[in-house]
Amino acid sequence: MNVVYVTGNQHKAKHFSSIVGMDIERVNVDVNEIQSLNLREVVEYKAKAAYEVVKRPVIVEDTKLVFRALGALPGPFIKWFMEELGHEGLCRLVDGKDRTAFAGAAIAYYNGENLEIFERELEGEILQSPVLGGTGFGWNAIFKPKGADKSLSEMDKQEFESWYCRVKPFDEIASFLRSLDK
Repeated sequence: MNVVYVTGNQHKAKHFSSIVGMDIERVNVDVNEIQSLNLREVVEYKAKAAYEVVKRPVIVEDTKLVFRALGALPGPFIKWFMEELGHEGLCRLVDGKDRTAFAGAAIAYYNGENLEIFERELEGEILQSPVLGGTGFGWNAIFKPKGADKSLSEMDKQEFESWYCRVKPFDEIASFLRSLDK
C-alpha cells in the first residue's frame, strides 16, 4: 500500500497498523498544527501539510478531550493543558461543575486531491482525582467512559483496547483503506 502513517511515535504507528490489520509504513514528519478547537480542521491541515512534505498519500490523526463545563475546551489542546496543569489540575478545572466529558479522535487520509476524515466521540466523565498507573497514557488517568466502572488507565489491556476502539474510528479507516487496495 502506498499510503504512509505520519507520526513521530513509532509505537503509535505500529499499534495503528496492528488495529487496522495492514502493514502501513510510518514516516516521521514534523508538521505545524493550526490553533483550532475544531478537531476536523486540525487533522485536515495536518494531512495537507504532511502530504506536501512526503508527496504520497498520508494518514494523520489527532485527539481531543472536551469538558462540557468548559465549552469546547480543552479539546485538541488537551496535550498543552496536561503539560501545564497535570492530571490533578485538570480534575480541579471542573470542581463544582458538570464533570461530563467527550473523548474524541479524527483520522484523516489525503492523497493530494481527496480528503477523507473519520471521526468518533465517546461520552464519559472527568474523575474527582486521577488514577495513575495501569494501561494507557496522557489523560486516560482522568477519563472514565460512560458505562465503564473505571478510568481508562485502570483497565487491563483487553478492556482498554475495547474502549480505545470506541474513541478512534479504526474500523472506518480500515474499510476505506481496503477499498483503495482493490
